[in-house]
Amino acid sequence: MHKVSLTTQITIGMLVGAIAGMLFGKNVSGVTVVGDIFLRLIQMAVVLLIFGAVIEALGSLNPRDLGRLGAKTGLWFLMTTLLAALVGLGTGLLFKPGLSVHLDQLRKTPVHLNTPTNISQTILNFFPTNIFDALAKGNVIQVIIFAILFGLVLSQANKDGKFSQVLTLVKQTNQLTVKLVMLIMKAAPLGIAALIAGVVADNGSQVFLPLLTFLLIYGLATAVFLIALFCVISWVAKVPLIGLVHGFTQMIMVAFTTTSSAVALPVEMSDAQSKLGVSKPISQLVLPLGMALNSNGLAMYLSLVCVMLTQLYGIRVTPIALVQIVLLSVLSCLGTVVVPGGGLVALTIIVPTLGLPLSSIALFAGIDWFSGMFRTVTNVVGDTTTAIALATGEDELDRAVYHSDKVSVKH
Repeated sequence: MHKVSLTTQITIGMLVGAIAGMLFGKNVSGVTVVGDIFLRLIQMAVVLLIFGAVIEALGSLNPRDLGRLGAKTGLWFLMTTLLAALVGLGTGLLFKPGLSVHLDQLRKTPVHLNTPTNISQTILNFFPTNIFDALAKGNVIQVIIFAILFGLVLSQANKDGKFSQVLTLVKQTNQLTVKLVMLIMKAAPLGIAALIAGVVADNGSQVFLPLLTFLLIYGLATAVFLIALFCVISWVAKVPLIGLVHGFTQMIMVAFTTTSSAVALPVEMSDAQSKLGVSKPISQLVLPLGMALNSNGLAMYLSLVCVMLTQLYGIRVTPIALVQIVLLSVLSCLGTVVVPGGGLVALTIIVPTLGLPLSSIALFAGIDWFSGMFRTVTNVVGDTTTAIALATGEDELDRAVYHSDKVSVKH
């Protein structure tokens, strides 16, 4: 028999859970403990996953690449991811998807965001006093800050291969952690079915309307972000907008249909060189690194989800809370991009960090594949536009491909 994909299994699980919740009502509320166990198992591994992934990505780089070119790459990644998170936040505040339906059960329990009292305290909380304490408490921001610094030091110290064993240990630990997460994700259909059954039992079928609204708003936010990014890169690289969009067509289609940045990477690298004029050295550095560390689509998704949840629970959001949502959305992307169900894994980081109920993740698990289409497209376009911008700055961009039907690759 043809093996059923995990995405299909999760979709089936969501449908089964929804039907069970509607048919049996409060009688199935107790099964949510199964879903809660599933979410805890993901949380168990995710901090270690991020910790190791960031160290490996930076520690594997040649120290020369971590100089001027590495700084430029990181700056572009940060700017595009920050822009994506702001677009998600803005569309959420503008269209208010969480207010489209009144979910009584969600509003019964008072919820308050975990937010510092001022900007100074917010910034101070980024930096750990004890990395083991940060790991134990699951303080993702502090873990990422330490991992970035450790990765940079490892890259510099390992230029002569003296610390290759440390890097190997980190890589092998990451491989095992990813295998662990993949093992846990096999239980996703059962866990999601249990969570959805409980949510539907408490709120009825009306719970699905905000999800459709969310997908429409997320699709609109994705379109706005892509248009803005294309216009900026067309101006920065001084290339025609039509030619730029044409060069992205194939990779966008592959990303949208496969919902996998890893699958789209070979097409992305080929088209970046042949259709967008990026030199081979630039594309080989930026695009694989972008797949591991840069996720514009996920940042947009997380900020939009958080805004929607605050609206669902009737939480008043302060300006400091909005800043925290954006920063957490940006930082929570690191290390979760290449993991199966990366959107679901990232939600288990940011939702409890903000003080929102972990069970609310179930609302978005069933549509993760559909939102993954938009996330992957945004990720791929964000990485490739960064490569174009860097190639422009390094005089490594072949603009002839934008004005000719001939395939041209600059080496």
